Amino acid sequence: MSILRQMILSVLVLAGALYLWIAYVPSARPMLDRLGVSELLGIEVAQNEEENGAGPGFGGGATRVVVEEVTERTLADRVRAIGDGQARRAVVVRSETVGLVTELHVAPGGQVDSGQVVAQLQNEAETIALERAQIMVEDATDNLRRLRQLEGTVTEVRLREAELALRTAQLELRQARLDLAQREILAPISGRVGIIDVEVGERVAAQEALFTITDRSALLIDFRVPERVISQLSVGMPVTVTPLGLRGTVLNGEISAVDTIVDRASRTLRVQGRVENSEDLLRVGMAFEVEMSFPGETLVSIAPLALQWSSEGAFVWAVREGKAARVPVEIRQRNADSVLVEADLAPGEAIVTEGVQNLRPGAAVEVANGRDEVRATWTPDRPVRTE
Repeated sequence: MSILRQMILSVLVLAGALYLWIAYVPSARPMLDRLGVSELLGIEVAQNEEENGAGPGFGGGATRVVVEEVTERTLADRVRAIGDGQARRAVVVRSETVGLVTELHVAPGGQVDSGQVVAQLQNEAETIALERAQIMVEDATDNLRRLRQLEGTVTEVRLREAELALRTAQLELRQARLDLAQREILAPISGRVGIIDVEVGERVAAQEALFTITDRSALLIDFRVPERVISQLSVGMPVTVTPLGLRGTVLNGEISAVDTIVDRASRTLRVQGRVENSEDLLRVGMAFEVEMSFPGETLVSIAPLALQWSSEGAFVWAVREGKAARVPVEIRQRNADSVLVEADLAPGEAIVTEGVQNLRPGAAVEVANGRDEVRATWTPDRPVRTE
C-alpha cells in the first residue's frame, strides 16, 4: 500500500508541475502541440494564438508590459591616475654668512610674508664697521671740500687723490651696510614655515639650511596619462582630485602644464594639475587620485532592467507596431542608472522593462504604465532588424 500511495502522490506532483508549466511558460503549449501531446492530454491550442504568436500573459491575449523610452547619451572616456602633490613654491632658507643665531622670529607651521625678518645673527662687528665707514665718508667729504676751496693753490694730483679717497670710502660704506644687512635673514617668499633645524645660540655656516618655507595656497599635482589622450589635453582643462588620505573629499582643479615628451618605456606623458588649497587641508607630498573625462561618441541609453541575456548575448525587447521585437545590443558602458549600448534602436523608442518573461518575437503587447500610445507602439521610419 505504501508503494501505491507513493506512486499516486508522484503522479499528482507531476500533473501539477505540468499544469503550472503550461499555464506560465509561453512556449509550453506550442511544444506540446508539436510533439502531439496536446491531443493526448485533451489540450486545445487557440487558433489566434498560433497565428498572432501572442503568449498567454495574464488573460490569454496581449501581454501587459511596462516600457521606458530609449534616450541618447555621450560615452564618457575617463582617465584615472595617481599623482604626488607639490607646493606652488618651496624655498629653503639659508644663511648667507657665518654667524651666531641671536633671535628666531618664527615658529614651525607659522605664516610669514615675503621680506619678513625670520632670524637674526650676531652683528656687533658689522655695526662697528658701518659706523667706521660712515666716519670715513664724512672725513673724505670734508677733505675734498677744503681742497676745492683752495683750488688755485692745490695741484690737480691732490684734488684727484681726494676724490678717489671719497669714492673708496663710499664703497666701504656700501659694503658695511651689506654686511650688516646679511646678519638679518629674510623670508624670500610668503608661506608656511617648516621644521626649524637651528636654535638660538647655535653657530651657522655660510649657505647652511635653516628651514623651508612652502607656499601651499595651491598645490601642483604631477601625474601621467596614456598617450591615447594626448591630443585631447589642454592647459585649463578641468580635473577632479581626490586626496587618498582624505577619503570623501573631492576637489576641482585644472591642468596647469603638459609635458612635450612621451616616456618611451611607459608610453605615458607627464601632466601637472593645480588645485586650490584655501582651507589648508592639503599637504605637500600627499598622494592624489586625478580623474579626467573626455567626450566620446554618442550612444543609445537604455534602462538596466530592460537588458536581457541569452546564449547569443545581450538583447532587449522593443515595442514596434504593438508587437514585441527582440533587438541584440552590445554593451559599451554601465552606469548606475543606465546602460550605454550599440543597437538598432532610436531615441524615443519604447523598450520593455517589466513583463519580459512572457514575451517572444511577434507577440502582441499592451503597455501597462500609461505611456503615450504613439510612443508605446512606435513605428520605425527606417528599416530595423528584428530577431
